[in-house]
Amino acid sequence: MTEHTGNRRSTGGDVLVEVLRRHGVTTVFGVISIHNLPLVEAVDRELEFVEMRHEAAAVNAADGFARASGGLGVALTSTGTGAGNAAGSMVEALTAGSRVLHITGQIESEFLAPDRPAASRGVIHEFPAQPRMLDAISAYSTTITEAKDVEAELETAIARILAAPSGPASVEWPTDLQYLASPDAQRPVPSAPAPAAPPVPDADAVARAADLLRNARRPLLWLGGGAAGAGGEVAELARQLGAGIITSNSGRGVVAEDTPLVIGNFATTPAVRALLGDADVLLAVGTHFRSNETASYSLSLPENIIQIDVEPTTVGRVYPAAVGLVGDAAQTIASLLAQLDVAATADEWPRRVTAVREEVRADLTTYIGGYAEICTAIRDALPRGSVIARDVTIPSSQWGNRLLPIYERGTNIFPLGGGIGQGLAMGIGAAHARPDIPTLVLAGDGGLAVHLGELASLAGSGAPVIVLVVNDGGYGVLRNMQQKNGFRRSGVDLHTPRFDLLAASMDIPYRLVRGPGVIAEALEAAVAHGGPSFIEVDVEAIDPAPGPFVPPVHVPVEAH
Repeated sequence: MTEHTGNRRSTGGDVLVEVLRRHGVTTVFGVISIHNLPLVEAVDRELEFVEMRHEAAAVNAADGFARASGGLGVALTSTGTGAGNAAGSMVEALTAGSRVLHITGQIESEFLAPDRPAASRGVIHEFPAQPRMLDAISAYSTTITEAKDVEAELETAIARILAAPSGPASVEWPTDLQYLASPDAQRPVPSAPAPAAPPVPDADAVARAADLLRNARRPLLWLGGGAAGAGGEVAELARQLGAGIITSNSGRGVVAEDTPLVIGNFATTPAVRALLGDADVLLAVGTHFRSNETASYSLSLPENIIQIDVEPTTVGRVYPAAVGLVGDAAQTIASLLAQLDVAATADEWPRRVTAVREEVRADLTTYIGGYAEICTAIRDALPRGSVIARDVTIPSSQWGNRLLPIYERGTNIFPLGGGIGQGLAMGIGAAHARPDIPTLVLAGDGGLAVHLGELASLAGSGAPVIVLVVNDGGYGVLRNMQQKNGFRRSGVDLHTPRFDLLAASMDIPYRLVRGPGVIAEALEAAVAHGGPSFIEVDVEAIDPAPGPFVPPVHVPVEAH
């Protein structure tokens, strides 16, 4: 335990620091408040505390840190409204299965009604239904009720975060118990609870799956986020089978996208649809077959689907599975590899896979016009290990989530829940996980405006983040959707800040990109700068003009 010297009084913050150190955590993101003062004081003294301006951004930053590091992201927020502010970002972490520990304050324990939320005394900042909210937005939530149980409660929450399937946990901690808890007064914890072991797939099912793969002549793999950690096994399986690799957005980078067999996040393109139509076996690993990646579930897949997932309810939920394997992706694929002594892949299949890979990239490169120069410049300027955090904006959805090469899954950060405005804070968190190389945040002017205050967080931290803002004066995605469907143009043309003045007010170097031939030098200068920097791209000056992007959202029409 940490020694406590002088007259400084130990608190629950010291307990928190000890638990976090035990799990290798050195960085915490948060917003200070009267309901978490002891926690922030200890974390700021003993670890790195990154001050964010909004609770939602604190959780986003912790989420980005967790994804980029592969470890645990920690966020500290206030209670009531503060915890409510964090809710949307917790939904994102829950959607992505991110390893986030959210610790929120709570009013003093003596005022907590035992039958919450029915009873309320009207204590300042009281939100009687907070436990129900935290339970809804977390994979696990709990309330600390006794000072001596803090360490055990935190360890239990972390164990749940790390268990498969992973997900965020929320711990509400009454203010008085933050002050009253101390390391020496903790109830002994015989041993930290170990994360639950993932299930082991049925041996007969593994044998049936291996037999299907062994006899497949035109196999494909589909990787989702659940394939994380199985990159080596997946790459070897694809090599042995000569199988093409399709990915969801969250499965990008599990196998580096400069691998010839990786088609990537292009499942709904005509060329990949044709490939799927001719495939005889599809092995799906850790994917939910999300609506936007299956054309609202209208995409036709092979009859023989082998589905691997650690969560039993996922198997066969969207597309029927000929064989379902419930277990850890890496272990399950290793079991399959052990039985694949011979594969029957048609000789021409790998060549066709690679040809389709090149075709879909060439088609998109042509369609996006001058954006292609930006895409190439980003990849040329950044190291392979740099995180590319993308907000929900046209460049992200149209080409950043597909064409921009991703070489490692931890560098692929995007709000899977589709919420706008989260990219900047995620990028700040990721930059603290990988401080020796630059992080790029790709955002639109509308999304950046959601959390402009986090530019101050970025400037204050000095993190090496390049903020690349593509400015079209509003919500371009929704403009396109309104135009395509004959809707009135409403709510999409926004008053946009002068980003040059905003960057200057933060002492962040700024560069405006108008027209071709400029972006490469701007990115090179930003990388060389080493700290925060800001690049604005004027969409009206992009040349050649890109084709329009309309989100794959189903708009029902009246039947006649």
